[in-house]
Amino acid sequence: MSDTDVYARQGFGAQAGFGARAALLLVDFVNGFNDPALFGGGNIPAAIEKTKLLLAAARETATPVCFTRVVYAAHGADAGVFCLKAPKLSVLTEEAHASQVVSELTPRADEYVLRKTQPSAFFGTDLAGWLIARKVDTVLVVGATTSGCVRASVVDAMSYNFRTIVVTDCVGDRALGPHEANLFDMGQKYADLHECAHVIAWLKRQAT
Repeated sequence: MSDTDVYARQGFGAQAGFGARAALLLVDFVNGFNDPALFGGGNIPAAIEKTKLLLAAARETATPVCFTRVVYAAHGADAGVFCLKAPKLSVLTEEAHASQVVSELTPRADEYVLRKTQPSAFFGTDLAGWLIARKVDTVLVVGATTSGCVRASVVDAMSYNFRTIVVTDCVGDRALGPHEANLFDMGQKYADLHECAHVIAWLKRQAT
């Protein structure tokens, strides 16, 4: 019996579907997570390239857009256990090049750039309230890494009762094994999985 069969027999893997209004959440597509010498590698560059298309479609359809950055105080005053597990994260300070959104996806002045110190974009932030204020019921999640901050943000998005869509070719990880395993698990329990082209088509239909 395959892994998929086991999950299906237990009732996992149903589709929550899209709602009425979406927002695009770009998780930690910053220079440090696109640099193999720091936190990058794997399929992250390819995910960034594909996300350029989705971001353009979100802007074209007036979809709310939120970027996240991991940002710590310059002298580590707010560094916690996350930095004990991954000490190099402390280099991601406000002014550090590694903490800036990659140039391919430069935020516009009217787009929200959220700072965070934990894996989830929701933990200790106002993201849920920001989404609710914009009448969003569906969160489109892209970013890095699939097994880390993307997964944490997806679990919390679902926990806040947002319909959650992981755009499979717009998320990336430094290693493909964790990437694939976490896509499978999120798709079974926390989110629907769709490719970029499908999501773009849905956004354009909603805008007509």
